[in-house]
Amino acid sequence: MFELQYIWDSILQYEAVLRSPYFPVFFSITVHLSFCLPFVVLDALSSRVAWIRRYKIQQKTSVSWKMMWSCLALSLYNHAVYIFPLSVLHWYWRPVSYPVMAPGLLRVIWDLAACLLLFDFQYFVWHLLHHKVPWLYCTFHKVHHKYTSTFALATEYSGAWEILSLGYFAAVNPMLLGVHPMTEMLFHLLNMWLSVEDHCGYDLPWATHRLVPFGLYGGAPHHDVHHQKFKSNYAPYFTHWDKLFGTLHSE
Repeated sequence: MFELQYIWDSILQYEAVLRSPYFPVFFSITVHLSFCLPFVVLDALSSRVAWIRRYKIQQKTSVSWKMMWSCLALSLYNHAVYIFPLSVLHWYWRPVSYPVMAPGLLRVIWDLAACLLLFDFQYFVWHLLHHKVPWLYCTFHKVHHKYTSTFALATEYSGAWEILSLGYFAAVNPMLLGVHPMTEMLFHLLNMWLSVEDHCGYDLPWATHRLVPFGLYGGAPHHDVHHQKFKSNYAPYFTHWDKLFGTLHSE
């Protein structure tokens, strides 16, 4: 508890920055690109370094700079045209309140798990519908499936509807569950990392799915199969919904 309070007190020193309408966009794009950067380096070196190539899920594919720039440009466009105006509206209509006390460690862990599991369920339903309903797929989700071989910068290669609807789930869940603002920040960090890792295209020894036992978490191999097969592995992170609905596919 003492350590969390120290961290929270340090964060509150920048309360004026946190309250700025510019902060959510700056936070989102900075964290996303920071998480993508290590995998961009791997993509740049994988064709020349054998020990990197061995961890690539689709061994025969490569990522060009043109593909990376295309994904980066769309991500920046979505943030500037759609996410920033919504951040300003949210700042105007719902001012953020920051409590003085930090949450307890067990409460943080519990709330993080609750936010992640709820988002995983929402994403599964949303994703399943956007594959089963042809109009939804062709109109909205097809953009994200341009690349059948995943790479980190393709995480946010999506149209406005997909970015905003999934972003809405991620934004509203902490409010629905009444979590502490510190926990909300941690959830957004964790959610963005797991999403980038899902699309990274590498099955690394320290990947999240290797740390979670009993195959409960799919990770990059799970989601890469979805981009190859299209008709399986709809849940973004965990595997229980795909198991229950018979849509789990593994190789």
